Amino acid sequence: MTEVFDLTCDLISCSSETPDDGGCQQLIAERLETTGFSINHLPFGPVSNMWARIGGGEPLVVFAGHTDVVPPGPINQWKSPPFQPTVHGQYLYGRGAADMKSSLAAMVVATERFVLGHPDHAGSIGFLITSDEEGEARDGTVKVIDYLEKQGTQIDMCVVGEPSSAEKIGDVVRVGRRGSLNGLVRFIGEQGHVAYPDQTRNPIHAAITALAQLVTRDWDSGNEHFPPTTFQISNMSAGTGAENVIPGELHARFNFRFNTEQNDQTLKEIVENHLLHIDPGFEVTFDWRLSGQPFLTKQGRLLEAVQAAIRNVASLEPELSTSGGTSDGRFIAPTGAEVVELGPVNASIHKINERVLIDDLEPLARMYEHILFRLLC
Repeated sequence: MTEVFDLTCDLISCSSETPDDGGCQQLIAERLETTGFSINHLPFGPVSNMWARIGGGEPLVVFAGHTDVVPPGPINQWKSPPFQPTVHGQYLYGRGAADMKSSLAAMVVATERFVLGHPDHAGSIGFLITSDEEGEARDGTVKVIDYLEKQGTQIDMCVVGEPSSAEKIGDVVRVGRRGSLNGLVRFIGEQGHVAYPDQTRNPIHAAITALAQLVTRDWDSGNEHFPPTTFQISNMSAGTGAENVIPGELHARFNFRFNTEQNDQTLKEIVENHLLHIDPGFEVTFDWRLSGQPFLTKQGRLLEAVQAAIRNVASLEPELSTSGGTSDGRFIAPTGAEVVELGPVNASIHKINERVLIDDLEPLARMYEHILFRLLC
């Protein structure tokens, strides 16, 4: 096996359900410190964050990632204990194997090799690592970015190690992500007996038609880089549990995944104007939470380096994609940094028996090393 395999196993062995880091960042810090990095541990609330840097020049090229993982789910459905790295056939199994402890291991090993082989390289290399990506994402990368801005540190280019690949390592590179806007709407009517609907105001009847109109609305047609904006209802609750009682309230949670044709303020205004006027007899209230704005890296030195690295290592021309959910790139891109996501195959992420192909580990490290060479030599 290789150094990347060994370090991936060490990281998987750390039980790190979000927001717990489980000791992963200390393992990484020790490796980077030996390589010559200065280390800053930046805890915020229950979240562990780490900023590491070597060099003081420009450009500042950063590897970003997270050590936290989602819960393993039913343990008895796993081939082996989720925090016990285990080889079955061609795969390494364990929670975080693909998302994204193998990426972190490959980044560390790639950087060690690059610094050893090119001690007089230009610019600087940074690592931004959090344990708050799979959770609320409130005390992680967003707080580190705020810290760096106060220190006057500007990230020029950033590779996020999210599992971007679809079938083969390097076949898909994410050059952006859609924005995510969460909403909670409350329809407040009047509870009463089902036999006397004229004496009540049923919030279910008021809400279902209005919400259905939002679901079926064409928000936009997307553009060359992004699919159309979508509106999805994720939770809905109403009722007392009794068959003969009209409920007094209905609560509905929903989410927008929106492209660069939209902005969060316009989406809020459309929804509020639509739902506030369904019936003057109902009180309607809203709570909003913006998870992130859409971002896009269409061109630049970083994307060119990533494409060249994939061609060099895997002989592939990667698809440039903005699909998937959100990532911490949404906090880094607004600083002006070029942001690209490159990592292992994502077929098993968040699933029972998460795994990574062992033969993909070393090529991923070589891709990361080649990116550093293209940018800093």
